[in-house]
Amino acid sequence: MPQAPDDCSTMSEVRLGVDATDRELVALLDRRFGYMRAAARIKPTRDAVRDEDRKASVIAAAVKEAEAVGIPGDVIADIWERLVEGSIAYEFEKWDQIRD
Repeated sequence: MPQAPDDCSTMSEVRLGVDATDRELVALLDRRFGYMRAAARIKPTRDAVRDEDRKASVIAAAVKEAEAVGIPGDVIADIWERLVEGSIAYEFEKWDQIRD
């Protein structure tokens, strides 16, 4: 287990922590994309895949959470925009595969 960020005293420790965190993020994204596969399976029509209200809500919630913990909301908004659009594209792909 890497050291907590505030306990790091060398760049090697920082890099170990960043690398471990990146692996955790990929594992979390794998789970999130699993939910996209579930959504593709559950949604009855292709038109139901894109939901702009839900997209806005997800991004706003991420920004609010980011700002609550003290990280830049605008950066998180940019990341989540890409994440949600990528998730929608993935869900479309899975929706089409399921129904072919």
